[in-house]
Amino acid sequence: MRLFDPMKKMITSLKRSGALLILVANFSILSTNSHSAEWREFRGSSQNGILEVKTTPAPITSADQILWKASLPGRGLSSPIRVGDGVFVTTGEGSRQNELAVWRFDNATGDVVWKRRFWATGRTMTHPKTSVAASTPASDGERIVALFSCNDLICLDLNGNVQWIRGLTQDYPNASNSLGMSSSTIFVDGVVIIQIENDSQSLAIGVDPKTGKNLWILDRPKAANWTSPIRVPKPDGSGHWVALQSNKGLDLVEPATGSLRWQYKDGASGIPSSIWNEGAIYAPSYGITAIQIPEDASKTDLEIAWNASRLQPATASPLIVGDHIFTLNNAGVLSCGEVESGDRLWQLRLKGPFSGSPVAAGSIGYFANESGLVQSVQFNGDEEATIVGTLDLEETILCTPALSEDALYLRSDSTLWKIGIGNR
Repeated sequence: MRLFDPMKKMITSLKRSGALLILVANFSILSTNSHSAEWREFRGSSQNGILEVKTTPAPITSADQILWKASLPGRGLSSPIRVGDGVFVTTGEGSRQNELAVWRFDNATGDVVWKRRFWATGRTMTHPKTSVAASTPASDGERIVALFSCNDLICLDLNGNVQWIRGLTQDYPNASNSLGMSSSTIFVDGVVIIQIENDSQSLAIGVDPKTGKNLWILDRPKAANWTSPIRVPKPDGSGHWVALQSNKGLDLVEPATGSLRWQYKDGASGIPSSIWNEGAIYAPSYGITAIQIPEDASKTDLEIAWNASRLQPATASPLIVGDHIFTLNNAGVLSCGEVESGDRLWQLRLKGPFSGSPVAAGSIGYFANESGLVQSVQFNGDEEATIVGTLDLEETILCTPALSEDALYLRSDSTLWKIGIGNR
């Protein structure tokens, strides 16, 4: 089965009906967002770890490329995000990590523009490796929404003014666990989507970003889950679904109402998240399973295009660059498969282990391991990739990097870095 044949048929049908203009318009919006300098959510504004660029950026090879670094007190492994001329990040401070903080740094200088601090209202206990500031904040370009492991949900405008605060533990007292929560928030068609899933009380909630009030709430499978929701474009270009991943599989729901549209019921991982690419979801399920979105809205089941057990990811979420999908296993081995078939083409050993997920710009991938070694990898199509640069930051890095048109952003517990990747 060729994965993209149904998409070609759909486009032919849309051409005849005149609806292709709508589809192109919506895809153009997505393309415009991905070309921007902003990185508004976990794994970027397109949620796939990819920054679209016109020219391939430079690998990271030297400390001379560090444009600035800023001190971060406390702890955290949330990713930085870039919105306009600001870089935003969260931390948990104090001996019990009960002091929550959202920071804005100036992108040009690394100076602190503002810092807002809040007292946690929920449980701040976490596994020693993680932190209360594990979830990456998200932005719609007007506001920042940050979720902490204690289930405190905070909304600020870009100037740091508080818009609303919710202590979700007050409403859902059993929605926590002793290891800590880390699912990241996202914006989908004007709705904030959050997942709070564990062995006791598991929930997915659609929140109005203007008021902080629930638009809908769903009961979810009772199992520990650290994956993040993703946006899935509807084939007719009319908006998006939200894909919610759990150990049961994936549910695709409407962002405005939470109503269920599609399901994949064969199980999925509770750590690496799925990604969407060109009409299909690539889920960490028995390796990687490519789940095709049907063009026929009357169908009730999602279609399985392929399954590749040899592409099994560990902690890091998969990455798709062009026609190839990449996964990292527990040993730090990078596997490359064909997007169309799932066939594994080659493997490359990197220096691991990795907690954060890789990101890429052009044909260069950036991989930061737990010891702080940043490895730049040149992708070469079907041929084996090559390591073309390394830089040891000498601090523990557990976050996923962020990208802009000329820089990569990384954070440890104590430091936020901006590293230049513009062509020199």
